[in-house]
Amino acid sequence: GSAAAVSAGLVPFAIGSETWGSIVSPSTRCGVTGLRPTFGRVSRAGAMALSWSMDKIGPICRTVEDCALVLEAIRGPDAVDQTVIDAAFNYTPRIDLEKLRIGYLKEDFEKDTTYQEQNAATLPTLRELGANLIEVELPNLPVDALQIILNAEAATAFDELTRSNRDDLLVRQIKNAWPNVFRSSRLIPAVEYIQANRLRTLLVEQMAELMSGIDVYVAPTFEGDNLLLTNLTGHPCVVVPNGFNEEGEPTSITFIGRLYDEAMLLAVAKKYQDATDFHTKHPPVFR
Repeated sequence: GSAAAVSAGLVPFAIGSETWGSIVSPSTRCGVTGLRPTFGRVSRAGAMALSWSMDKIGPICRTVEDCALVLEAIRGPDAVDQTVIDAAFNYTPRIDLEKLRIGYLKEDFEKDTTYQEQNAATLPTLRELGANLIEVELPNLPVDALQIILNAEAATAFDELTRSNRDDLLVRQIKNAWPNVFRSSRLIPAVEYIQANRLRTLLVEQMAELMSGIDVYVAPTFEGDNLLLTNLTGHPCVVVPNGFNEEGEPTSITFIGRLYDEAMLLAVAKKYQDATDFHTKHPPVFR
């Protein structure tokens, strides 16, 4: 709804929330630009909780520049959400890509996916802009297994709904629908939840080591572990339109930055967006 409204030009921007793709996915499907800030950058006060250690709030806009403007307005502590810190945000689009270290997930780009053509075209565009692309690999840890962190916290957030049996009123009751996730996740042992968070700490440490050697990295939006991994570690990302598939549906590319360095992340993403015109293309009725 929110991303569609932005794409249709009904609103200049919208506010999205993400735990595992809820800014990234609608921004991609609707051909708009989405910013998922660092965990602890924007207050979540007033938003519905799903996972206290993963939920983030960020802008959905038509351009990277608009995302920067909205982030400047909504960032910072509010005395309600105690996870938020007052980190600096000194955004400027005036950067020299030749002086930056930009990583890319080579293995993910080489995988045969539905969006391989669009993804593969992104790298030459960045090189033409002067980017020095460096092959990088994400930590080799069982990221999928850490989904139980989200599930356990979601079951806790909706505990009263489940215990009151009002979850029976929800329409979707298939195996993996939220009502059944809430029910089954009540059975996750505390030991497994704690062990998963220990592994998550190791993941955070290894990502810190990776990011110490680069400024930003670029990745196919839905390939591999990147989306879940960076939501677990709290790293910011920008999703930018990068073409259309054979059915004419929008596709996207993702730029991931260092913790609290949305300024550099947005500047790099803007360089790419300014060199393309995918974000300007909309169905005639929405122009």
